[in-house]
Amino acid sequence: MARFWVCVAGAGFLLAFLVLHSRFCGSPVLRNIAFAVSWRTEKILYRLDVDWPKHPEYFSGTTFCVAVDSLNGLVYIGQRGDNIPKILVFTEDGYFLRAWNYTVDTPHGIFAASTLYEQSIWITDVGSGFFGHTVKKYSSFGDLVQVLGTPGKKGTGLNPLQFDNPAELYVEDTGDIYIVDGDGGLNNRLIKLSQDFMILWLHGENGTGPAKFNIPHSVTVDSAGRVWVADRGNKRIQVFDKDTGEWLGAWNNCFTEEGPSSVRFTPDGKYLIVAQLNLSRLSVVAAPPVGSIGECSVISTIQLADQVLPHLLEVDKKTGAVYVAEIGAKQNHSRWQDI
Repeated sequence: MARFWVCVAGAGFLLAFLVLHSRFCGSPVLRNIAFAVSWRTEKILYRLDVDWPKHPEYFSGTTFCVAVDSLNGLVYIGQRGDNIPKILVFTEDGYFLRAWNYTVDTPHGIFAASTLYEQSIWITDVGSGFFGHTVKKYSSFGDLVQVLGTPGKKGTGLNPLQFDNPAELYVEDTGDIYIVDGDGGLNNRLIKLSQDFMILWLHGENGTGPAKFNIPHSVTVDSAGRVWVADRGNKRIQVFDKDTGEWLGAWNNCFTEEGPSSVRFTPDGKYLIVAQLNLSRLSVVAAPPVGSIGECSVISTIQLADQVLPHLLEVDKKTGAVYVAEIGAKQNHSRWQDI
């Protein structure tokens, strides 16, 4: 079967759009599929949609993060650069809707937490300017709603809460917030906040032991009530009980070459999609049953082009589509090879 390598990019950015195969999400793959991609497996797990987005010219900076509002069919992209809009909004079909830049300095992570009554976008900002070292809530149109942290000042304090290069967050439907704070800054911690922004529990020490971190870079929550953290510098994923914060275990065996940079579950909860930045690799990992963490078991890998550098990813909870924000792509063309 043919295997292709594809890069679709503008200068200094790439947003790869991967569509989850029906064996994972139980529904047909999305429309506008140009061709299939085989990744050294007997069955095709993903297809690459080369037609997404419809207007790539709106990407004018380096893409660092992506969020999906599956309830409203919207995709939010955070990019960096001088004198450019930092947040781009597209439909899930790839059509550009709008852009905004208000109070966004240097976006690192982004999360869509929409309900039937509110469309909310959360951004972790690692900039050194007035808006940096914060976690901020916006409306879909860029109106600033809430600021967590001390704008423009990094720190380790808890009262008031301070951040230093907050990497990413995950917001549950209940409004509870999980923040990994420490993309190379003073802090190496995981914080759980209530919907009224009170600290419920935290783990906040640099180190290699259980519940200690070295660059906690991504966080997600599964349906079994477990919190999964990409402990990038320690080359592992750590797992915690979401209610108590109790450490449940860690996966070390899958990441001996490089630590994970991003973690997200498929809609059915059976698989964890993991990005490894410098390896330009995505892995599909089997999720463990309730009550067990066990060992990491890779079902499939997707080897992206060299130096693509997948930074953070998001999975559409309805369709199973996987969006990958890649910071290293330089090519201004598409390339494929038939083997």
